[in-house]
Amino acid sequence: MGASNNIQEAAKDTEQKATTVLKTDLDAHDEELFEVADGWTNGNMFDCTWRKDNVNFENGIMKLTINTDGENASPKYSGGEYRTRGFYSYGLYEVRMKPIKNDGVVSSFFTYTGPSDNNPWDEIDIEFLGKDTTKVQFNYFTNGIGNHEYLHDLGFDASEDFHTYGFEWLPGSITWYVDGEPVYTAAENIPVTPAKVMMNVWPGTGVDGWLNAFDGKVPLTAEYDWIRVTQYDRSE
Repeated sequence: MGASNNIQEAAKDTEQKATTVLKTDLDAHDEELFEVADGWTNGNMFDCTWRKDNVNFENGIMKLTINTDGENASPKYSGGEYRTRGFYSYGLYEVRMKPIKNDGVVSSFFTYTGPSDNNPWDEIDIEFLGKDTTKVQFNYFTNGIGNHEYLHDLGFDASEDFHTYGFEWLPGSITWYVDGEPVYTAAENIPVTPAKVMMNVWPGTGVDGWLNAFDGKVPLTAEYDWIRVTQYDRSE
């Protein structure tokens, strides 16, 4: 867990204490800590309605699935989304996962808050574009301002095995990690608002230049092994 070791060192350097505030093996739904999106859609590029049936736990793994949403449904497809009830701030966010490999879809791990929470739109993303799972896309939004996309070449196909991905969110920077190694840092207009931790899978529409056209192949499933949040608390 190289990234976890790094945050402990950073905590010492900044006179902060690192505390694990969220740790789950995703063996089963934890009603107290998490909620499952069900029965609504984001609209725009998200060609799906979130359904609780698309979030399942099997053999110690959480599975988020893209499927059809019934004859004559609009949107045509269903997706899976899992999010924390609580909000989290500066620290290290980690997930061990295996994304979907298929044109037109996204598998994600991110933090988000926005108008639905009576907050500015702040977000930090790890997104796998199913058209090429040898790469991972990093991005962030601060008060609704994004356009910070960075595509990192992994050197392996993320869909073939579990790997650990994460980001360290600090007041002046975000550093993304792959298997404990830092691979990219952003240091401009960094988000400040505590946010929920989220994971979802969805097919896109109207964004073929980004995702390629979705071919309608279903079901498609991403797998999540565990997540962890290690937060900074300033020493008195």
